[in-house]
Amino acid sequence: MPKGLKRAGIAAMVALALYALIGFLILPAVAVRVINAKLAEYATVPAHLEKVRFNPFTLEAELTGLRFGEVGGESLAFARLYANLQLNSLWSGALHLADAELDQPLVDLRFAKDGALNLAQLFKLPADEAPAETPAEPAADEGPFPLRIDRLAIGDGKLHFQDLRPSQPIEFFYDSLNLDLANLSTLPDGDAEATLFASSPAGGRIDWQGHMSLAPIRSSGHLQISDVALKTFWPYVRDAVPLDLEDGIASLDSRYELDLAQGTELRLSDASLRLAPFAIKAPDGRPLLKLASLDVAKVALDLAKLRVEIGEVRSQGLETWAARETDGQLDWQKLFAQNASTEPAAEPAQPAESAPAAAAKGAPWQVLLQDAQLRGAKLHLADRQPRPEVALEVGPLDLDISAFDSLGTSPFQLKLDTAVAGQGRLQVEGQAQLQPTSAQLKVVTTDIDLRLAQAYISPFIRLELRSGLLSSDLDIKLSGTEPLAFSVTGNAGVAQLHTLDTLKERDFVKWRALAVNGLDYRHGQSLNIDSVSLDQPYARVVINENLTTNVDELLVPQPPSNEPESPPLAIRVGAISLKDGSANFADFSLRPNFATAIQQLNGTIGTLDNRSKKAAPVEIAGKVDRYAPVSIRGSLEAFDPLNSLDIATSFHNVELTTLTPYSGKFAGYRIRKGRLDLDLHYKVEQGRLNAENKLVLNQLELGERVDSKDAVDLPVRLAIALLKDTKGVISIELPVQGNLNDPQFSVMPIVWQTLRNLVLRAVQAPFKLIAGLVPGGGDDLDQVAFAPGSAELDDSAMRSLDTLADALKKRPELRLEVEGVSARASDGLPLAEQRLEREYRSVNYRMLQRRGDKVPASADELVVEDDDKPALLEGIYRDRLKQQPPAEWKELDAEQRVAKMREAVIGSWVQRPTSLLSRKLAQDRAANINDYLVQRGGLEDQRVYLIDVSLIQGEGNGPVPTTLHLDAQ
Repeated sequence: MPKGLKRAGIAAMVALALYALIGFLILPAVAVRVINAKLAEYATVPAHLEKVRFNPFTLEAELTGLRFGEVGGESLAFARLYANLQLNSLWSGALHLADAELDQPLVDLRFAKDGALNLAQLFKLPADEAPAETPAEPAADEGPFPLRIDRLAIGDGKLHFQDLRPSQPIEFFYDSLNLDLANLSTLPDGDAEATLFASSPAGGRIDWQGHMSLAPIRSSGHLQISDVALKTFWPYVRDAVPLDLEDGIASLDSRYELDLAQGTELRLSDASLRLAPFAIKAPDGRPLLKLASLDVAKVALDLAKLRVEIGEVRSQGLETWAARETDGQLDWQKLFAQNASTEPAAEPAQPAESAPAAAAKGAPWQVLLQDAQLRGAKLHLADRQPRPEVALEVGPLDLDISAFDSLGTSPFQLKLDTAVAGQGRLQVEGQAQLQPTSAQLKVVTTDIDLRLAQAYISPFIRLELRSGLLSSDLDIKLSGTEPLAFSVTGNAGVAQLHTLDTLKERDFVKWRALAVNGLDYRHGQSLNIDSVSLDQPYARVVINENLTTNVDELLVPQPPSNEPESPPLAIRVGAISLKDGSANFADFSLRPNFATAIQQLNGTIGTLDNRSKKAAPVEIAGKVDRYAPVSIRGSLEAFDPLNSLDIATSFHNVELTTLTPYSGKFAGYRIRKGRLDLDLHYKVEQGRLNAENKLVLNQLELGERVDSKDAVDLPVRLAIALLKDTKGVISIELPVQGNLNDPQFSVMPIVWQTLRNLVLRAVQAPFKLIAGLVPGGGDDLDQVAFAPGSAELDDSAMRSLDTLADALKKRPELRLEVEGVSARASDGLPLAEQRLEREYRSVNYRMLQRRGDKVPASADELVVEDDDKPALLEGIYRDRLKQQPPAEWKELDAEQRVAKMREAVIGSWVQRPTSLLSRKLAQDRAANINDYLVQRGGLEDQRVYLIDVSLIQGEGNGPVPTTLHLDAQ
């Protein structure tokens, strides 16, 4: 071998050996020493590198056992870092690694309360090495360091994260993190394939497969996050919104595309999100929302276009709680408002906006939802504004929404089916649109419990809703909100309505069923109803002791409203029908109280229209107290009854005993028996009333007397007897006329005054009343005239008594009282002359007896001759006047002397009348009237009574009237 070649070989071997020595031994040792020295100089925590290996021939390097921090508390560490440098790095212009492996890396990432990051504090750099805050000239963008790695593998990595900045610390740990990258490059248009797997001992897994480039930064692939416990990250949410998480597991699966070359462009496709389970509550422990599962699938997102498309949403077992507070705000709303008011004043630094984001600033996001289904949801709603508060349970609820666009420019489909308050049901189906706001919905309700409205009606009326079920089949069309414009058409009904007067604890209004058919409501414009039918309606009307009604006392006084009056609503009701209705009426202002009932009300009311002047026909029939029929027929303008009304009401065979409280109050007597027929006919034309009231009382009998300050001071029994005919019937007609527009005009006072006047006229002039019952009856039936001193009935008196007898036969309950009368002025002289005649017979009768002559059985049968009277007169004069005739009378002739004595005797008796003779005359007159009426007039003798006679002075010497009186038997 040539000596030069041998030396060259030896030199090469020595150089190679030296190269190997330096590469295998010296360089790793020096590197470990230098690295540890620098770590000791610049690291703020204990840091150490255990070993460095280098293969100078294969250019493989390996670092083992690097750690920052105490053993067991490392902030950064790895077990092994391996890199295989390729020789072409010398001429390719980029560092080329065939392989890079990082085994068991450990990262402990911690944010302190003040925001300091522990990894940023691992090194302390010299002051002269610190980067200048403001360079004189901006450095040119040279791009990233050129690097190519054919394969990068990270195995069994560990990541610990802790953040003390939120109100509650956040901490999580991943103990199995593995990453494989192929063809990673910082050169332009590099495309690396990547696979990432990470799992946590607390649950949760991250899987990523995709492509990425670093210059520019782009990435695409498939990301899957499984079973992540939301509690780990919830403090971030909790500091933004005041919601406490009870339970929450989330999973995400999506394909994505990320491009940061021209800003931030992110697109997701075929993404899906799952929450199962999920539950949040308020800070005070109130439950707010629970969710068995929520699945969102077929999601596409384009960040640059601010657009999200959601293909499918499925939810199961949603349960939520919401309440309106006493101030009118929702509890959810108050939660967020309270959190906003407590946020710190300092504002965090805002990151620079990307170009697309800046361009789109202010533009709304567009969310497109193709198909959403909510199943088995439950809503716990409460309204705390009324007292007591209202609680409403809604569910199980099923909701379907399709073709929803958050921009609202196209309609979306809506379908809702839910139970309400346990037994009710609500179904809604149709379409709606946000811009402009519109909707067309089919709404069906079944057995909605109206008791939910109790708290809302209590401030206006003291009424308790004991029961009531609302059902409806409606079409609702909303065409705008400003101003509000909508229409409702369809049918509705309320069944089993029962309301209770809360003041007296008694029924007020109720019915078995109310059906409203052909409903057509135009908001603020009109209400049209084809027909309304009431099945078994009932109402109670009560007049209280103070003369107010039960309706008055139920209404709660309201403060005056300052809202402007809206135009009147046009209302039309085609027909109203009543089936088997009833009502109770009570009057507690009477003693005893009055109450009656109306049953079996059936009938119809025709078209009611406040835009038409056409009167509606009315035809209703029923019964009072189960047996007495009542009917109401006619027509009326329901919305303006003073313009046109023609109503005839008829009551038949009403038991008068039910009216005892009224008879006791106004007449002073109870009613023992009787029945009433009442026909009322009221006509109103343009405010003018023309009423005809016909009252028929059948077999009316009064009972015992009742003390009443309101009773009329009239002989009521007599009035009844005067009005009652031979069949026991009293028929009275009471017409009423007047102007209803006159505030001083009132119907009932006029009716009552007319009835009172009728009774007053009857009792004040009873004979005038009964005289009209027979043809040719006069006005002087209350007296019978007798000639002075006579008890004989003349022809005129007999004709008057014949008329009176006929009239009394038509009023069988009347009795006649005959008061015999004797008048001194008229009867004095005739009675004295009659007494003188009796004295003639008496004195002559005694003289004949003393002589022993034959005489009749009584002096009244004796006939005294005129020739014997002068001698008898002498004795009568001396005996009755107790004196002798004057002496001057001796000069008179016999005829003159007799005349003087006769005049003196009769004159003494006229001046000193004998009451016995006057009473006897008066009694004879009364007796003769009685005899004539009974024997010739045909009256029952028990109907004519002779009362005590009257002895009066009288005037003149004309006929003496004998007074007659009427009374009730």
